[in-house]
Amino acid sequence: MPNTDWRLHIHSDPTVLNGKPVLRDTRLAVDFILDLLAAGWSEAQLLDNYPGISAEGLRAVYAFAAECLREEALYSLTANQG
Repeated sequence: MPNTDWRLHIHSDPTVLNGKPVLRDTRLAVDFILDLLAAGWSEAQLLDNYPGISAEGLRAVYAFAAECLREEALYSLTANQG
């Protein structure tokens, strides 16, 4: 299965949301969309409530997040039991 090229759908402009990555032609930041998904919103709810988002745009958000995580070092953190 070919990967979605997120660069076609996501960009950063210093004059829009201080340069946060956003879906092209919107002011919807990638982190905002991921926060909604983490809060339990479905893809259908996102598409219904934000007409500027497409299914392909959502796939680009996932591809962008996956690429960012691949490039990061993750460390296991435990809650302080004190």
